[in-house]
Amino acid sequence: MNDSNETPVIDYEGSGYRTDFWVGQGREYEDAVERAALSQLLPATGHRIAEIGAGFGRLAELYLGYEQIVLFDYSRTLLQEAVARWGDDPRFVFVAGNVYELPLADGILDTLVMVRVMHHLADVPQALGQLRRVLHNQSVAVLEYANKRNLKAMARWLLGRQKWSPFAAEPVEFVKLNYDFHPDWMRERMGEAGLEIRRQFGVSHFRLPILKERISAKRLAGIEQPFFGLSGRLPIAPSVFVQASATGNGTPQSPSTEAMDVPSILRCPHCGTSQMRWDRDVDGEKAVICGSCSRRYARRGKIWDMKEAV
Repeated sequence: MNDSNETPVIDYEGSGYRTDFWVGQGREYEDAVERAALSQLLPATGHRIAEIGAGFGRLAELYLGYEQIVLFDYSRTLLQEAVARWGDDPRFVFVAGNVYELPLADGILDTLVMVRVMHHLADVPQALGQLRRVLHNQSVAVLEYANKRNLKAMARWLLGRQKWSPFAAEPVEFVKLNYDFHPDWMRERMGEAGLEIRRQFGVSHFRLPILKERISAKRLAGIEQPFFGLSGRLPIAPSVFVQASATGNGTPQSPSTEAMDVPSILRCPHCGTSQMRWDRDVDGEKAVICGSCSRRYARRGKIWDMKEAV
């Protein structure tokens, strides 16, 4: 938990998330179908994209059409894995921080991605407000959430094997800091945050061992892909992807060299101002300082640590 924020945060620090959950764990289909959904919803090119909850950079190759790529996560150790793969590419900026006090400046993103993060958020409205803040009026945000009203949950509830109703609007916390959300509830929260949903996909319909064992991940994803939009009209899939915009926000920044510089994209998580500038090095690493509260943040191992001031 962040000391400056009472909202609990799930922490993958020191975990083996990549190898324990993805690599060799039979989730090739989930990976393929999520990439297929993103390929339809994401603009292929732009000046700056950020993935919130990027972890070890599983999806980062989808962003290579952008001039600057920000991989953001709460876990420094997961970001270290992303650095190992992408750290030599100067387009990448790695930032560790808390989504509830997102240390990115207002209106700097052309595109924002958040996949497999929403289901860990105890305070969705607060997080959505932060996401909207970093968008401009031409930005595209692609957000994924776990669908409470999915086919498996409906069957279990009807058979009496599950106490909570998949049709009730409120979120359900089925495991500590793991939530499923009703599509209507999520649409209302996004509307309240000023995010307008433009497209919606139902994704990962074939998340069943019997299918994944018999049909290749590529084929399953190919079968599902043409029906993303149709299934998004009344989602019963385990996962929902939405493409949203923040039409009331300001205009995009000029893609100048200064606008792409690290201090110009960061925001102090303590005082909430974007008056960041370069400061003297810390232990041989680059550092920035907040012009308002004078807190300093350093880059360690190519990761900007915005969780703790130095």
